[in-house]
Amino acid sequence: MNFPLYIAKRYVRSKSTQNAVNIINFITFLVIVIGSAALFIVLSAFAGLKTFSLSFTESFDPDLKASPVAGKIFTITPEQEQRLQSVDGLAFYSKELEEKVSLEHRGKNHIAYIKGVDSNYTKVTGVDSTLYIGDWTINDTQVVSGLGIANILGVTINQFRSPMQIYAFKPGKGSISQQSISSLYNQLPMVIGGVYAVEADLDNKYVFADLRLTQALLEKDSLTVSGINFKMDEGVEPSAVRSEIQSILGSNVQLKNRQQLNSTLYKMLNTENVATYLIFTLVLIIALFNVVGAIIMMILDKQQNSKTLYSLGTTIKELRRIYFVQGILVTGFGGFIGVLIGVLIVWSQLAFSWLKITPSLAYPVKFEFINIAIVLATIIVLGIIASKIASSRINKKLVDL
Repeated sequence: MNFPLYIAKRYVRSKSTQNAVNIINFITFLVIVIGSAALFIVLSAFAGLKTFSLSFTESFDPDLKASPVAGKIFTITPEQEQRLQSVDGLAFYSKELEEKVSLEHRGKNHIAYIKGVDSNYTKVTGVDSTLYIGDWTINDTQVVSGLGIANILGVTINQFRSPMQIYAFKPGKGSISQQSISSLYNQLPMVIGGVYAVEADLDNKYVFADLRLTQALLEKDSLTVSGINFKMDEGVEPSAVRSEIQSILGSNVQLKNRQQLNSTLYKMLNTENVATYLIFTLVLIIALFNVVGAIIMMILDKQQNSKTLYSLGTTIKELRRIYFVQGILVTGFGGFIGVLIGVLIVWSQLAFSWLKITPSLAYPVKFEFINIAIVLATIIVLGIIASKIASSRINKKLVDL
């Protein structure tokens, strides 16, 4: 039998004759439970916020996107398209052409982007799932706009008698003063057939239109695009077909996956997650000073027992190990109980949505086993350090008769 473990377990279960020591031990255990539960809940909340934030990008961004290395546009030939159709693992691809335009409706103006897309666009992104009102209707007379744009311009869906005007500057050279104002831009009246709603910045940014119509508005030929969006087959990673697509499109085009397209957002979310973990770990470090104090109090309370054990042949090293193991048992068990409480709270939020951001939106949380491992590992490592510091107080002077 492991003698230090046996004695340590007895010390954990037994109560001290001094009530103050029992109170200190209880408070120490309670602090560990609350600290570990709080750390797990916060990590789960940030995981939920990260998933919630990235859900916006999943609606708008494809698995893989091609864009020009320099400039705004590039050309894709019919031969290249034919080769793309034969790429194994590639389910769909969609061409787009994006440019800044001016929107006007009944004297109200707004600067936004027109994004010309083909019929495959909803197959490579989930943008049609963000519709707030109307239908995903894109043709020669209808477009889909963001909710912010519709509110700014005061336009609603299916206003055929009062369509929204889209103005795009004509490509060309020369002095503006030498040209009439009307010759500087192309004008296109369009009816909004649907309105999407994701978040404020995106809702104010895009008007989705037919690709061929957009090419005509911007005076571009049918081979000119600003990007190509790719959707992989189920279970196929973008990296598996990336090199083949790159070889087809050439060196003038760069490919980015969803994380690279939103690198700033990913970095921000990861930094916030790490910062929060470090802050709560610091709180746990301060809280686990209670463990050091509690073990030292236990050492003083059990001094007579330690002397007896020493007289019976227990070495100083074994005595230190007894209190070291006791500290590990307290922190480990407290951490386990705390994580269990945290799991129950997170599960209740997922099941019942009792905490809400708005009346219709529950606070996002996400259960991840990795967070359980992180919390338990943190508690155990800090517990080992605290127990080592406290148990080192055992010396020959303390147990000498």
